[in-house]
Amino acid sequence: MKKSKALIYLIVTAMLWSLGGLFIKLIDWHPIAISGTRSGIAVIVMFIYYRKPIKKISNPQFFGALSYAALVFLFVSANKLTTSANAILLQFTSTIWIALFSKWFLKKAVTRLDWLIIMIIIMGMCLFFMGDLEYGNALGNLLAILSGVAMASMIIFFNLQTTEKPIETTIIGNCFVFILALPVIVHISIDLKSIIGILVLGIFQLGISYIFFTKAIRFVSPLEAILIPIIEPILNPVWVLIFTGEKIDLYSILGGIVILSTVVIRGILTSKSSNQTKNQKMVS
Repeated sequence: MKKSKALIYLIVTAMLWSLGGLFIKLIDWHPIAISGTRSGIAVIVMFIYYRKPIKKISNPQFFGALSYAALVFLFVSANKLTTSANAILLQFTSTIWIALFSKWFLKKAVTRLDWLIIMIIIMGMCLFFMGDLEYGNALGNLLAILSGVAMASMIIFFNLQTTEKPIETTIIGNCFVFILALPVIVHISIDLKSIIGILVLGIFQLGISYIFFTKAIRFVSPLEAILIPIIEPILNPVWVLIFTGEKIDLYSILGGIVILSTVVIRGILTSKSSNQTKNQKMVS
């Protein structure tokens, strides 16, 4: 795949992901039912594309799939309890947890830069809670942070995999979500708006987006892989504001700016450091 095509795939992926907040808000179902039905549809889409049986599941793949399932449940629930902007922006605190988990699981040292990033992002998180002191919103914010923890766990377990394919882990994770949500799914009330919404979420926002993502991620630089998905948290609250009128408070805007800018700066600095190390090795 040409790099230009891979970049287009990643941009389309980020735009499809950004639809999540809007359509989760529009569907009048329990968050678990939304999560499970969306994942069930996504599994069908992914299998139509992949067309291969998954014969063996390794330990990193199993725990990666469990982390993915936790991420889905927590993120959808957060969207129902707090604003879409808060849910997606607080999920990006995964940078903190990746740095900490890498020390334990990947045996990578936490650098001074990482500690500085962690402190700044914690300050950004505090801004979200200053603006949302009501119980429901605060609980939603907490679930959004936990979804960041789950995302970090998923990425760590992806890194621990050697020959396994990322799309297989995603398929297994979506199967877990669907099976766990079945007791709630059987009690949903069906209406046209919810059916259209769940089809968009399952087919496009989750199924096709992850196919694009897993195809493109190997052909772009680590910096591009970090920067392009930033489109998602920028567009997510915009769609919700346009179609539902859900507004973002000042504290959330400030917190979002702190978190996103910190993630971007860390990505740039890490990428430069990685390139310098590679150049030094080539010279030596």
